[in-house]
Amino acid sequence: MASVAVFQHTPGEPLGYIEQILSDAGVPFYYNYLWETNEVPAKEATHLIFLGGPMSVNDEGQFPWLVQEKDLIRKAVNEKIPVLGLCLGAQLIAAAHGARVYRSVNEIGWCPVHRGPASDRLFDVVPDTFQVFQMHGETFEIPYGAHLLCTGTEVKNQAFRLTSALALQFHPEMTDALIADWIKGLKKPVRTKILHDSKKHLIQSNRLCRRVVRDFLGAGKTFYRK
Repeated sequence: MASVAVFQHTPGEPLGYIEQILSDAGVPFYYNYLWETNEVPAKEATHLIFLGGPMSVNDEGQFPWLVQEKDLIRKAVNEKIPVLGLCLGAQLIAAAHGARVYRSVNEIGWCPVHRGPASDRLFDVVPDTFQVFQMHGETFEIPYGAHLLCTGTEVKNQAFRLTSALALQFHPEMTDALIADWIKGLKKPVRTKILHDSKKHLIQSNRLCRRVVRDFLGAGKTFYRK
């Protein structure tokens, strides 16, 4: 039976809608609160999810558990363990496989993303150009051997697959409550636009999120992290 280990980097960035999907499917999951533990614990799991966070994957001096996460990701991918990375999590997958992660323009709110030539069945539920929720200021290069799935206008590399790992720069896990929390510090006109756009795009985002989770849960074996 599948069990999901979730690596959360900051209190405000949980699984969001993914938590509901896993609960509805009866799939057990547990959080690793890295801001509390300051280390990656050894626990049994069949699938790994790495969430977002305000830090950079390059901040290893300040957050030494980033090194442990990269080591874990490499080991998991080598053993064909399903790995899902969102935003910072996607950057961790890239960095773990030797790709550069660096500053980019800030993307905040709903932004268009385009399906690339290597786009696979994962994105059959969305049109060739679709809207995703973004909140990041860094981007990644595509690791050797990975397939670029989606591109953006402001930030090119938006999604890639590397054997058992799926990396998404954007946030498919968003809910109304999570969006409201993330944007509460922004200026009112920006908040108003994001909330207006959410009414148009969140349903499609949820649909893609369900497909992502089904794809993620589709394979796996017991993996004990030592």
